[in-house]
Amino acid sequence: MIVDEASNAEAPCTPGGSPPERSAHMLTENEAQAFAHAWIEAWNSHNLEAIMSYYAPEVVLVSPTAAKILNCSSGVVEGTKALRAYFARGLERYPNLTFELKDVLAGISNILVYYVSEAGIRTGEFMEFGSHGKIIRVAATKSHL
Repeated sequence: MIVDEASNAEAPCTPGGSPPERSAHMLTENEAQAFAHAWIEAWNSHNLEAIMSYYAPEVVLVSPTAAKILNCSSGVVEGTKALRAYFARGLERYPNLTFELKDVLAGISNILVYYVSEAGIRTGEFMEFGSHGKIIRVAATKSHL
């Protein structure tokens, strides 16, 4: 929060404040580590239900892998129905997919998970959490495809 000097009242840091679905919780190192390890474990198990349990219905994901797999230049996947279809397609396309967690950075209602796939692709995924604790936004970056 910042202080509005004209009224000496606290004001939101951005005009209009945070979106209502977004929480404002500084994740601890332990929370970030626990989340990242569980998320990686879900992916390595190839259990689609376990993977999907981390995502909110309103999730928006942007990924170069999505652009490649879905043949869609924007790489944008919106909502859990589309996300489930994308993840299912990816797990089918890469049956030996595994991730090795390298690092986790914690922020305010977000984390950055850095991992390496079995193919040696380095990936960073920025994940933002909603007030319900589920992922509402993902932006992924890759070393190469």
